[in-house]
Amino acid sequence: MSAASHAGLKRRIVLGAALFGMLPLAIAAPSVEERRKKIKSMDQKNSHEALQRRARSESVLRAEGVPINQYLPVIETEDEAKRRSTSQISQRALCVLLVALKGEGLEQPIVERIAQDFRLLDDLTPKERAFMAAKTPSQHDRVQFSWKYEAAWVLLWAMGYVSKLDKPTKICDVQFAVKTMRDRGPDGFEVGAKLRSLRDILDQADLIYRYHWAVVDARIKGRPAPANLDPGVVLERHYGLNWLIGYMEQAWDDISTDT
Repeated sequence: MSAASHAGLKRRIVLGAALFGMLPLAIAAPSVEERRKKIKSMDQKNSHEALQRRARSESVLRAEGVPINQYLPVIETEDEAKRRSTSQISQRALCVLLVALKGEGLEQPIVERIAQDFRLLDDLTPKERAFMAAKTPSQHDRVQFSWKYEAAWVLLWAMGYVSKLDKPTKICDVQFAVKTMRDRGPDGFEVGAKLRSLRDILDQADLIYRYHWAVVDARIKGRPAPANLDPGVVLERHYGLNWLIGYMEQAWDDISTDT
């Protein structure tokens, strides 16, 4: 995580936790070789839909001055991607916001009460459950889970609560994310959602894939991320979008963000 990303994270401390403070068997992850085969198979595709999607993404990157890898494969088509239900996305978003709140520093009794009120205990992943159970989690774990606000932001966008995914140059509006959860409550959160089309989700998944390649390429070459991209935000958005499209059929704990 870059120094700028650390600074951004510090700026949002207690923003989400303060809002709630006012309230009275994972699937085995695919091997590296399996992921290489997946990427190779995508590279050999010649789908008009996927090629057009890549072209639109590259047009955005070109306009923003973000480096482009013309050999980066296309991603899944609408026929190949997983269609997540409103219920699946809703429960996942709530679980991710919950662990992000704890990572941010919300007190354990309040975290446990929210988990009960929103009926989330059975929907937590193994890693989330372990983090939730830890009375004094490490600072490393707190930081890692607090960054999940960015993945939750993608899920809120997919549900229609966030109007637009802007260029990933700054951290999300944590207060808005947590306020949406708090104000909608356990019964209204899913009901109020207006799920976006799979096409829209795939468009964003393709775009973030290419943003992420540019960030990783810059890091490998010892350069700052191009076009003011925030590496932490890019990574977490890629994570959330890959789950939304069912990349490699991976469970949430095992999502890979290959570039």
